[in-house]
Amino acid sequence: MSYLPSSPDLNSLSGILTKYPRRGVLLFKLMEDIGRSFSPLSKDSRELIVTYASALNHGACNDHTVKSEESGINEVIIGQLKADIDSSNVDEQLKPILHFVKKLTLTPGKITSKDAQTIFDAGWDEQAFLESVCLCAIANCMNRFTMGIGTDTLGMSNLLMNKA
Repeated sequence: MSYLPSSPDLNSLSGILTKYPRRGVLLFKLMEDIGRSFSPLSKDSRELIVTYASALNHGACNDHTVKSEESGINEVIIGQLKADIDSSNVDEQLKPILHFVKKLTLTPGKITSKDAQTIFDAGWDEQAFLESVCLCAIANCMNRFTMGIGTDTLGMSNLLMNKA
């Protein structure tokens, strides 16, 4: 149930964006741009970044896990990442990005150039770094949006990743 007095029955992000479509335009344009350009990050890696950032916001695996299982991302992997990124069963090269995503999500004021450098040291280029930041920022923004309005995040991953 949403906190919007005129629409208490709106209970999903898709419902809110159907009623107020302009709210999602800029975010979706950014996602389309990321999806259309060549990316050093695979679709599965981009999905993992969005799912992980969202899971960090919620403290537990949520609806993103359902969508993510289609990409091979499951509750176990998200649980592993939340417990210890370094011992998780994900590609070693992706781990510096996931460390960065965790820090950017939970303690954004503590990000330094050293955090970014670990991504470059792992062999990623500026485009991969920028896409990681954008994906994390979008996931966090959409989570804050849905939490603030009082709606369920159900369908958020589908909306975001189908644009990428």
